[in-house]
Amino acid sequence: MPRMKLACVLALCAFVSACATAPGNYLDTSGLQEQPSTQAQQQYAVRVIDAQLIMQQAQAAAAAPQQPLPPSRYASPADYVYHVAPQDILGVTVYDHPELSTPQGSTFSTGGNTTQTLGQTLAQPYTSALPGEADPYGQTVASDGTIYFPFVGRLMAAGKTPGQVRDQIAARLGPYVKNPQVDVRVLAYRSQKVQVAGDVKTPGPLAMSDVPLTLTDAITRSGGATDNADINRVRLTRDHKLYVLDANRMLQQGDTSQDVMLQNGDTVYVPDRSDSRVFVMGEVKTPTQAGLIRGNFTIADALTAAGGILDTDANPRQVFVMRGMKNNPTHPEIYRLDMTKPDAIMLSSHFDLQPMDVVYVGTAASTTFNRLLQQVLPTIQSVFYLKEIVQ
Repeated sequence: MPRMKLACVLALCAFVSACATAPGNYLDTSGLQEQPSTQAQQQYAVRVIDAQLIMQQAQAAAAAPQQPLPPSRYASPADYVYHVAPQDILGVTVYDHPELSTPQGSTFSTGGNTTQTLGQTLAQPYTSALPGEADPYGQTVASDGTIYFPFVGRLMAAGKTPGQVRDQIAARLGPYVKNPQVDVRVLAYRSQKVQVAGDVKTPGPLAMSDVPLTLTDAITRSGGATDNADINRVRLTRDHKLYVLDANRMLQQGDTSQDVMLQNGDTVYVPDRSDSRVFVMGEVKTPTQAGLIRGNFTIADALTAAGGILDTDANPRQVFVMRGMKNNPTHPEIYRLDMTKPDAIMLSSHFDLQPMDVVYVGTAASTTFNRLLQQVLPTIQSVFYLKEIVQ
């Protein structure tokens, strides 16, 4: 009889614990067939984070090859010269001859405002002008690169500097005007532009002007980067080639090589920090993902962002950093930091993380045992109480 009661108790427990009768959501795995793995258990080498490894990391970072820079037409900003192109609007002044000069009072820039954007220029009322003909606002360079000027006729302006256009007009006015004194300036820069997109406050096109436009100028004139922008990996597309530039090195370290001069047709894209994240998992108070701060992020930063490790559950000897799964999934790099060491705090603040790194804090052995008890104890208690009931 006692055996019969015990068998009934066990059967009742099995019935209660069955998935088909238990409340709540569950996955019915009866229709899934998992193929057994034919590969042997992979072994991964783990490197201990110590002072020597920190030194090696710093030396490797200093010796790392720099990203290639885009070729520039000019050796320095001092060599930059603006060349007129179709759709630009020129203003011509012939001194003592107002009938040949562009009327004053134009709403266009007279040369002093060299930060005029393309959007601002397009909003101005020049649309009544016919290409290549004089209008109250200046001479619009035609699609063939020419302009029309009284007594001179058509002359080629595209590809020339304003000074060269001035010399052309002065030379051809010689037979009609005694000792002509001519000045030519660009009233509206409409022909050449740079596109700025991504995480900037005011994305859009920027007009090229007589002042050289650099990478930091473009970001600044677009309202600056947003809080979520990753200026360490600004992408510049030129002539169908992609270049990655570190604008932060220019701002923080004064590396002017990254502040490249832009040219017509360039596209500047400021990405967000989605590709510059690190993940903090395991026995931490708040598992989280965090973005690199100006390209720098350490283990100490990661653990702080996650609220620190759990005092009762974490194994401080097992703070792992897993790296390289994207480029080399079969052989990731794994590092371990022992937080019980006296110098561990300093080491954690000097070990630099890389984008897409995973920081994992291991579980203490006592915690694993306690969690096992928490899973088994309700079943044991159920068996005990049911046994008492049937007796």
